[in-house]
Amino acid sequence: MDYREYIAKKLNSTEITANDITLPPNSELGDYALPCFKLAKVFRKSPVQIAEELKEKYECDDVISSVSAVNGYLNFKVNKSGLATDVLSCILKEGEKYGCSDDGSGKTVIVEYSSVNIAKPFHIGHLSTTVIGSALYKIFKALGYNVVGINHLGDYGTQFGKLISAYKKWGNREEVEKGGIHAVNDLYVRFNEQADEAMQEEARKYFLKIESGDREANELFEWFKSLTLEYVNKIYKRLNVHFDSYAGERFYIDKMQPVIDELKSKNLLKTSEGAQIVDLEEYGMPPCLVLRSDGASLYATRDLAAAVYRKNTYDFYKCLYVVAYQQNLHFKQIFKVLDLMGKSWAKDLVHVAYGMVSLEDGAMSTRKGKVVWLEDVISRCVEKAYSVITEKNAALENKEQVAETVGLGAVIFGALYNNKIKDITFSYDKVLSFEGETSVYVQYTCARANSVVSKSGAKIELQLSYEPEAVEAEVIKELGNFPAVVRDAAEKYEPSLVARYAVDLAQKFNKFYIDCKILTAEGDTRAFRLALTKAVHVTLTNALALLGIGVPEKM
Repeated sequence: MDYREYIAKKLNSTEITANDITLPPNSELGDYALPCFKLAKVFRKSPVQIAEELKEKYECDDVISSVSAVNGYLNFKVNKSGLATDVLSCILKEGEKYGCSDDGSGKTVIVEYSSVNIAKPFHIGHLSTTVIGSALYKIFKALGYNVVGINHLGDYGTQFGKLISAYKKWGNREEVEKGGIHAVNDLYVRFNEQADEAMQEEARKYFLKIESGDREANELFEWFKSLTLEYVNKIYKRLNVHFDSYAGERFYIDKMQPVIDELKSKNLLKTSEGAQIVDLEEYGMPPCLVLRSDGASLYATRDLAAAVYRKNTYDFYKCLYVVAYQQNLHFKQIFKVLDLMGKSWAKDLVHVAYGMVSLEDGAMSTRKGKVVWLEDVISRCVEKAYSVITEKNAALENKEQVAETVGLGAVIFGALYNNKIKDITFSYDKVLSFEGETSVYVQYTCARANSVVSKSGAKIELQLSYEPEAVEAEVIKELGNFPAVVRDAAEKYEPSLVARYAVDLAQKFNKFYIDCKILTAEGDTRAFRLALTKAVHVTLTNALALLGIGVPEKM
């Protein structure tokens, strides 16, 4: 049962929805609360008076045992026995489907994320877009949406002319095949270090050859692309990341002209110093550059074409762009231009901005060759996880597999736990701590719950007549909040809500684990506590799965 939805319906007001029902700061006040402050303007009364009047009208029942009005808040206490029965029976019945719904049935959500550059290795700066986008993909899937994951490849631009020029000068096919994407990147870095004007001109000519369909130039480009995808797909597989489309910038080259023609027909294009722009001054933005003075297209041109193509192809409900906050202006311009073109669906385009990730020694630059590769970060996390696990449990079976799961979880969770817009300084020691707000802590809690259930040897059955103690009721209430948290994460495009929920639930369960006997309890108490432990394991596993994180059986 969604208790927020239940309470909102019983309040029977068009001004109150489930989203208005919150958790009170102090659980002694109640299990749920309705702040009445925003209703003051609607009802033309004080929040205190509104809360008192709603309290008088509300009829308690088997679900809500009591209602109180305190300082403009309407607080609700849930029948603990009924809550336990409802929540635990639902979780044990639904299993891995707990938290899922059909809210998005018939609606398509596009998530553009990762968007790697061809011929460049994955660096740690790509971590956030990859794992935030992947988590949103999984969250919307869980809510019943048809989700299309798009890796908008950076596969267009003069850098490919530079690569061909560098390869022609210094490259060797056998060495590049052996060295893979890193050998390609070394050529790119070497070009930028040594290029003079003559070499830059040569690079521009090679890029023009790619555009004009030159066979050799395009074969080299496709080779660089295949080396890139072979490399990145190994990382995606480890990170449990999936895409439905790899249509990148180059895919939209032949789809730009209709958009340009439409801009012209609607008198939106203006000439400025030989370039073609859309003037956005009255909207507080600099002009959106559509075509350079030499007729060349830009990111904006291709993004406009991509948006139109995606709407025509997928008829999306929402189209999300998981791109760093440095591109805020770019997306505001794109969305406004589409709005000026009369595209009513421009309002359904969402820039999911995020902060930057760096290691404790600072930021990276691919062009200068000073960069921390994501594969190295992953490998180091897995190695450190193996060391920590060996120290804590030397006899553990399958330590390599467990270390892989724990290390990868630490990388993903480290980028997802904080609000996405915050800049992150990645710390190996912090993300691999068994204590604190980490995936390792949550995974260890899962392993602990699994161990308890396994040792019991009992068939897990819910004891319906049991009256939960206070510490048990706190865990149950947290368990019951999971479906609402998943919905909130989708509505706010914020996977950190799921990550934080997992930590909160793990903390509440561990308090219960310390305070209450489980295996040595007897009768109905033992049966109930085993059911509660199983429900925690299921819910934590489901929460981590939405983030792309696995759970070892033992740790």
